[in-house]
Amino acid sequence: MNGAMTSLLDLIESRAREAMAAAGCADAAANVQPSARAEHGDYQVNGVMGAAKARRTDPRALAQRVLEHLDLGGIAARIDIAGPGFINITVSAQYLARWATAAALSDGLGVPRAGDAERQRVVIDYSSPNLAKEMHVGHLRSTIIGDALARVLRFIGHEVIAQNHVGDWGTQFGMLTASMEEAGGGGAASAGVADLEAFYRTAKQRFDDDPPFAKRAREYVVRLQAGDARVRALWRRFLDVSMGHCEEIYRTLGVGLTPADVRGESAYNDDLAPIVADLSARGLAVASAGAQVVYLEQFKNKEGGPAAYMVQKQDGGYLYATTDLAAIRHRIRVLRADRILYVVDARQKLHFEQLFALAFRAGYAPAGTRMEHVGFGVILGEDGKPFKTRSGETVKLADLLAEAVQRAFDLVSSKNPGLPESERRAIARVIGIGAVKYADLSRNRGTDYVFDWGGMLSFDGNTAPYLQYAYTRIRAVCRRADESGADRSGMGTAMAATMVITAPAERQLALKLAQFADAVHLVARTAEPHHLCAYLYDLSAALMRFYEACPVLAADGALRAGRLQLCRLSADTLRTGLGMLGIGVLESM
Repeated sequence: MNGAMTSLLDLIESRAREAMAAAGCADAAANVQPSARAEHGDYQVNGVMGAAKARRTDPRALAQRVLEHLDLGGIAARIDIAGPGFINITVSAQYLARWATAAALSDGLGVPRAGDAERQRVVIDYSSPNLAKEMHVGHLRSTIIGDALARVLRFIGHEVIAQNHVGDWGTQFGMLTASMEEAGGGGAASAGVADLEAFYRTAKQRFDDDPPFAKRAREYVVRLQAGDARVRALWRRFLDVSMGHCEEIYRTLGVGLTPADVRGESAYNDDLAPIVADLSARGLAVASAGAQVVYLEQFKNKEGGPAAYMVQKQDGGYLYATTDLAAIRHRIRVLRADRILYVVDARQKLHFEQLFALAFRAGYAPAGTRMEHVGFGVILGEDGKPFKTRSGETVKLADLLAEAVQRAFDLVSSKNPGLPESERRAIARVIGIGAVKYADLSRNRGTDYVFDWGGMLSFDGNTAPYLQYAYTRIRAVCRRADESGADRSGMGTAMAATMVITAPAERQLALKLAQFADAVHLVARTAEPHHLCAYLYDLSAALMRFYEACPVLAADGALRAGRLQLCRLSADTLRTGLGMLGIGVLESM
């Protein structure tokens, strides 16, 4: 275990590939997965049956040949052939003990970091509020999923560039800046904008009902786009107040987005006309009913012909498609992205498929660039419809988070009424915000889910409070050990070198700890944070079983030292894993 640590799954898989090649199946895929059932061992090698079918040979006989070449000395305690050709592997307790010792001493808890050849520059487009209004519950998923992916990718060594592609341009800013100027354009105007929703509703009502004002608002749009200094100053003041709302939400959520990450639609305004001109000059964009469109052969319209992807409207205006093309050019040419993730509502799937196809076709993105739409579903209310307030209005994100903290405070107060109020409020903030984030991140992002206060704040089941409690409970054991001084053997932390795993609950906990790297790298590959949530829940369950079955402080010598090491490694893994999700932990609850 010298040098950089390798994921246990990757290690077994690489040995399995070597064995498959030695058995004459170099072209076959040796896929290794954790076993679903404990009686089948810890890992299962798949691929033998497919290789046997291709060669018209007996799969068990081929599995036997693979097994003869499978070198897992010092790693596996047992290797079996089961069923029609599965190879089941049980990892030895001695290997797990050595792994746990090495992981505890490593910087990354045994998670391999990307080397120079694998390291990528990843641009993540997430949150993306419309600055004409306050953030609402619909912005929650993009914001926290994007933040979790940024944390995971940074943890394993990639360079991450966050891009908050905010809606800061368009027709609505004509009516808003016109309203600001009428309000005085100074302190009074800023105070009026402080309630963005009210300010927007008032401006919109006047735009709809007052023709002279609507005309003036349209004039402001033209002046804004032309760079008029006065209108631009009003626009920037409005954006500053509006972004202040967003930054307050980000602080509450513990999200790492900063003002430096903001790059709004306005930033690409000067590149829109050149892009349309470039597409037209190269014959990619053609005129259609006065608009400029690109016909994409791989997408079909209702008549079965190539779908039209519009890049300029009949009136000469531009669309999200044009702005997104400009953003891709910037991210490739200036930011030099190797991979671009768009954390955007799943309903935008077709838009991104067409956008990526055109970007590759136009050469704005080199062939090797990875561009991925990280789509997500909708948050639903108990009625199965998009989550709204009782009056049918969109739920403001600030109100939702405030309610989460208050509900957590009431829960903490009922369980620990004797704690000082300041302490209860600090605990409630961590529990409440963590509960909302985990309830979202623990679900497959592609699916809709029903928002349920009771479920997400429960201390039972797959919830943030359950995981946070598991951490708090095991940290209490570590603190009591520290307070009692060196372990009773007198050897202190040196006992880690002679760690021994004997009890089944010890072994299962060590095995689960060894799978942390697999969960982290799976999230990095798939952009699906729920895999990490599932892992942390399984780890917490294994930790609780260990806690009940294996006395720690009452043990002696090497047994006590080894169990303490498992406790500390488990606590560090829980804290680190929850930290990748942007969720805090508590030393006491």
